[in-house]
Amino acid sequence: MNLTIKKNIRLENPETRSFLADSFYTEGREKQPLIIFVHGYKGYKDWGAWDLMAKKFAEAGFFFVKFNFSHNGTTVEDPLNFADLEAFGNNNYSKELSDLGLVIDHFIANSQVDEEKVILIGHSRGGGISIIKTFEDERINGLITLASVDTLERFPTGELLENWRNKGVYFALNGRTKQEMPHYYQFYENYKQNEHRFDVERAAEMAKAHMLIVHGTDDEAVEVKQAEHLHILHPNSELFLIENANHTFGAKEPWTEDELPKDLNTLTEKCIDFINKKMF
Repeated sequence: MNLTIKKNIRLENPETRSFLADSFYTEGREKQPLIIFVHGYKGYKDWGAWDLMAKKFAEAGFFFVKFNFSHNGTTVEDPLNFADLEAFGNNNYSKELSDLGLVIDHFIANSQVDEEKVILIGHSRGGGISIIKTFEDERINGLITLASVDTLERFPTGELLENWRNKGVYFALNGRTKQEMPHYYQFYENYKQNEHRFDVERAAEMAKAHMLIVHGTDDEAVEVKQAEHLHILHPNSELFLIENANHTFGAKEPWTEDELPKDLNTLTEKCIDFINKKMF
């Protein structure tokens, strides 16, 4: 059986805009479980070692999909760079949930996919988005969070929030690219208008899917206590901590090695084992 990789599949979302997805699967194997990987803040589908992770899942018998959110700052012409900061500034959680829904709709219809076995894997902020989507969409029966946040209420407060409202924009420095990345005030307004829907804690408590929570003990971006909190909220979840692992489990951009970093490999093997034991 041959591994098939399809890069930069163009998807059209009338609610947002066009974006790209990749699929990794074994040709000729019918009804493979569908795994959809959801990237986080300042993330994108081709970052770091995500391709190597995707191949490992596909070789284990899964139909693996990763995609760029439509407003993550990349474009269909340039998926490897933050070439559209205006789009990045106009991103919000409603758009991300819409994009994720369209990805599920598109790939669940593939003849190679088992529509009864749909798993989301969300990294960082993508974990929060995945938790909400899992609660909302009963087609999803597996949920894995990687270094996930336990709330989407991650905004400036006090005087900083007031300045954001008055100016209409604030900028965050991308440490890797050195770009000043805009966040327009509509992002906060969208959150406040949909605060009940975007309640990650509530969604985690009510989601019925099997859930694995993975976190590194040396995560510099999201504290490990957020993983412990999610574990408490979801009564049937499993918590898997990787000692000394950081926020990206040893991966970085660019990743020039032919092998997965040790912690990301450990994570991937754990995820494969969890899905096989819990869902089959």
